Amino acid sequence: MAAALTLAARSLLHKKVYQVCSVVSSKYSSAITDNHNPAALRERWAKPQFDLKKMTEVLDHDNLSMRQEMREFLRDPLFTPRYNISLSDERDVALERLKKICDAGFISVLNFEDNPGKIFAAHELAAIVDSAMATKMTVQFNLFGGTVLKLGTQRHHSKLLKGIDTLEDVGCFGLTELGYGNNAVEMETTAVFDKDSGEWIVNSPSILSQKYWITNGAVHAKHCVVFARLIVEGKDHGIHGVLVQIRDNQLNTMPGVRVEDMGYKMQLNGVDNAKLVFDNVRVPRENLLNKFSDVDESGNFSSPIKGGRARFLTVADQLLSGRICIASMSQGVAKASLAIAMRYAATRLTVGPTGKSDYSILNYQLQQRALLPLLARTYALNFGLDYVKDRYSNQKEDGSEHQEIVTMCCVIKPLCAWNVENVSSVSRERCGGQGYLAANRFGIFIGLSHAAMTAEGDNSVLMQKVAKERLASFKPNAVKEVQADVDSTEYLHSVLANRENVTFMTLGKKLMKAGKENLFETWMLQESDLVQAAAHSFGERLVSERFAAVIESADESLKPTLSQLYHLHLLSVIENKLGEFMLSGVLSPEVAQKVSSRAAQLCIELTPQSLALTEAFAINDEMLSAPIARDWVKYNEGDNQGELDCSY
Repeated sequence: MAAALTLAARSLLHKKVYQVCSVVSSKYSSAITDNHNPAALRERWAKPQFDLKKMTEVLDHDNLSMRQEMREFLRDPLFTPRYNISLSDERDVALERLKKICDAGFISVLNFEDNPGKIFAAHELAAIVDSAMATKMTVQFNLFGGTVLKLGTQRHHSKLLKGIDTLEDVGCFGLTELGYGNNAVEMETTAVFDKDSGEWIVNSPSILSQKYWITNGAVHAKHCVVFARLIVEGKDHGIHGVLVQIRDNQLNTMPGVRVEDMGYKMQLNGVDNAKLVFDNVRVPRENLLNKFSDVDESGNFSSPIKGGRARFLTVADQLLSGRICIASMSQGVAKASLAIAMRYAATRLTVGPTGKSDYSILNYQLQQRALLPLLARTYALNFGLDYVKDRYSNQKEDGSEHQEIVTMCCVIKPLCAWNVENVSSVSRERCGGQGYLAANRFGIFIGLSHAAMTAEGDNSVLMQKVAKERLASFKPNAVKEVQADVDSTEYLHSVLANRENVTFMTLGKKLMKAGKENLFETWMLQESDLVQAAAHSFGERLVSERFAAVIESADESLKPTLSQLYHLHLLSVIENKLGEFMLSGVLSPEVAQKVSSRAAQLCIELTPQSLALTEAFAINDEMLSAPIARDWVKYNEGDNQGELDCSY
């Protein structure tokens, strides 16, 4: 706590220094005209042709009051980004921010039982102001907290759940090992039951067995859910979760535990990642998370789930909600990137028809064609993710829907993560040199995107799982024959549905021809592109269906603009892989020739509403905290050293 108070005092001093910088000579202010006033330039832009509040409600989808309250809460100066600080300060700031959110009650591990959507909403908004803090949040409340809640029983809940919510018991999730990531069932860490003492002996037998990339582990965590091979009287019962205390209440490392700080990363350095090594660490028998497997005092193992792999899939199930958390974080950052880029493009003036610098760069087709399709796709993925969140939160207790939901979770995370990488990179580029300044946020957004593409399953590896699961239950889409017309969203959706049919049927035929003996070689070494294409086709068709469903149920004032966005999204999906659609026979060359020109025309039509469409994200100025999204002229009146002063 002393460190946190020091940081708060330092932050206050920091702000007072920059208030002095805001006093400038009149020679600057006297030169300001409307053409140099970003706020005035934004006011000139077209007003929304739709009900802005209702559009925000459609995008927010759930927990509307909580979202609005949290947005107002995040205006607090504590959440203002800071750049030129040490690694240790950056980590303490991330923890302090998360503590403030927890104290305000915006998230609880118990929300997994009463309102999972609240957890996902908190992740989306938290990622905008501090993606590192949001990463710590997802490990504390989803991976660690959610695992204790769902795999543990009362003996664990009574000791930890309250402390998880208050951050008195910060935890981490010890699944990944240096040598075993995607093939986690082969991991080496062991938990051997000592019948005489009634304890588990947790051990890391090799260098490859060290737990790797463990968020919260380097500095802040007291506890770790260690996934280890459960060995009872010489028999290996597969991977299970065992609670191991890695630090005492004064944060001193426990005997037998070795913590190695992984140091600086390319971004998100507020996250304290560690390597963890266990040297025959003893913990009580009761530390086994025993909802689905248990060992009694006599050393008898019992579990209603038969088979080691099935038990592993059960104990690792928290990765599923983790993928929704990451998709939600990705969506928050994609929205913020677009809001910043659109605001700047609307106020950055350069050469127009008269040769004067009086023309917004958002009027340029170059800018429109780069940003508008990304805006349409971010809306589309918003609606796709909302559907997956609903299905996850409301699935039947008998488990009959679980496999379908697993597949949807595994496809939406990659689609959202790839989208935020594209959005943040293109937005940075379209903001020119200003986009390269750390204070304008794109650097950390790009960093988040790369973390999102890898965490909770490498995107492309997850897409292999999507293709596998979808193929196992695949039934061709019933596609209504529609006249080919690039102006028809019904036709364009049918192209996506037909593409899914073609890719999965082609993949199925190739695997049947290969036979069981050549399955690995065909899947992993020969047809990887087809596997990826099949998974993508499923995801794109699903997202398209959900967008259409949202339009159908939307308020009448929203339908025209949403329909234009949907139209542009469909055209962009096809345009981006035009050759593949043509080669698969679902799109004729004659129709293909019209796709790009129609997409370009839609960009022109939507541009006047582009600012309003990002305003519907309801991200306030303090949350954006990017000078180019606010008054970037005033920001540059004084020597700011690339830091932020909230008065601009």
